[in-house]
Amino acid sequence: MRYVGGIGVGAVGLGAMPLSIEGRPGEARALATVHAALDAGVSLIDTADSYHAPGGGAPGDGELLVARALATYGGGVRDRVLVATKGGRGRTPDGGWTVNGDPGHLRRAAEASARRLGGDAIGLYQLHKPDPAVPYAESLGALRDLLDAGTIRTAGVSNVDVAQIRLAREVLGDRLVSVQNRWSPAVRDSEPELRLCTELGLAFLPWSPLGGISRSSLDGASAQEADPRFGAFHQVARERGVSPQRVALAWALARSPVVVPIPGASRPETARDSAAAAGLVLDERELALLGP
Repeated sequence: MRYVGGIGVGAVGLGAMPLSIEGRPGEARALATVHAALDAGVSLIDTADSYHAPGGGAPGDGELLVARALATYGGGVRDRVLVATKGGRGRTPDGGWTVNGDPGHLRRAAEASARRLGGDAIGLYQLHKPDPAVPYAESLGALRDLLDAGTIRTAGVSNVDVAQIRLAREVLGDRLVSVQNRWSPAVRDSEPELRLCTELGLAFLPWSPLGGISRSSLDGASAQEADPRFGAFHQVARERGVSPQRVALAWALARSPVVVPIPGASRPETARDSAAAAGLVLDERELALLGP
């Protein structure tokens, strides 16, 4: 277990982005993927109102998919799963991404997300990305208003630096519970933010935590094995008889007790493999081999 604002969740979450953007699987496989993650002990699912296919998609498609997956799983699972969503980004018809940190927009977006997800309030609502056209404190003020109104229970920030985390802490106080930045074997430039989250006790939810780790060495040789940045993950995977993806997630979990990786998945088998990283404890030799 790990903790997000005092809420216990499985150590590995599920990033639902691949289930609703371009290249997404069909509905049946998408639902089966979420259900497989739940079966494997996942209890944190991350989505966003902007996770939809450009052109034919609609804002909130990803949230609606998560809501359907929970509803069809049954057994009262909705009360046992922390659903995290984000606001402040959008899509363009050609597949690009926009950013909108206007406080009015964020309040309306969160209210729409709450309706799509159902329940009394959004468990975790995260500001998707700072908007350079809007003072960050004003965008954070919208999250404070949503907390005060009971629309959201806890708040987080994403794609931020150390100064922005500290400002969010000033504006939101203890109701700031998470930071979601890109961090993986390939992209490690959020180390300062991870250290600050560890110091403050904020959950650190790395997105794309499998960056740099693709094909499993169990399925044959991979060109990555010759790359000094990634070869060790394949070596440990061979020795352990598991996928390098599972090793990468176990490495992330070992870095700090506040890390809760949210790997994406579009197939049940990959969701199960990622969740199994919670039970893979790397020894000192392996961690030294994988590097800081």
